[in-house]
Amino acid sequence: MTLYAVKPRFQDLLRPVVGRLAAARITANQITMGAAVGSAVCAAVVAWCAAHPAIFALIPAWLFMRMALNAADGMLAREFGQESVLGFYLNEIADVVSDAALYAPFALVAPFGAFGIGLVIVLSLLTEFAGVLAAAAGTARRYDGPMGKSDRAVVFGLLGLWVAIAGSLPSWIRWLIPVLVILLVLTTVNRIYRAIRGNGS
Repeated sequence: MTLYAVKPRFQDLLRPVVGRLAAARITANQITMGAAVGSAVCAAVVAWCAAHPAIFALIPAWLFMRMALNAADGMLAREFGQESVLGFYLNEIADVVSDAALYAPFALVAPFGAFGIGLVIVLSLLTEFAGVLAAAAGTARRYDGPMGKSDRAVVFGLLGLWVAIAGSLPSWIRWLIPVLVILLVLTTVNRIYRAIRGNGS
């Protein structure tokens, strides 16, 4: 079970806005690139001003906005005939780049460090790679959890909010990194297993 399961309800709320975007001739690929650029800018600002904990409030705010943009670009592609091979590549690459950028500033927050956050970034990329490979293997793209993209957004969004409000994180939260590592490995294994089962191998 993953938060990805609630995506259809979120899309229903966005559908009127997406219709207006389509009428304004805004394309799915434009939104995809805009979300990636916005993620990079947000991450750069937070990292630059990391000495001021309140700046980390930008992380949950942008993660929510990015979630809406990601849902909107998918709806434009599917419901308004904008699907393309280029769009597929942009969507997958922009997602992993955006994730890496938005998680990276937490390497500057104690008790986390570059190694722990870097490992989470690499394993997050691996989970998405496993999901995409499912499609290459002849089954549907996998979004299974327990630590998919939406779940990670909640975790890092809450961490950003915590830092912004409290000014720091407690020392015991260093154990979150090993937990995330285990959950990310399980997510990768789960996606591979379900893809194999779906392919009848």
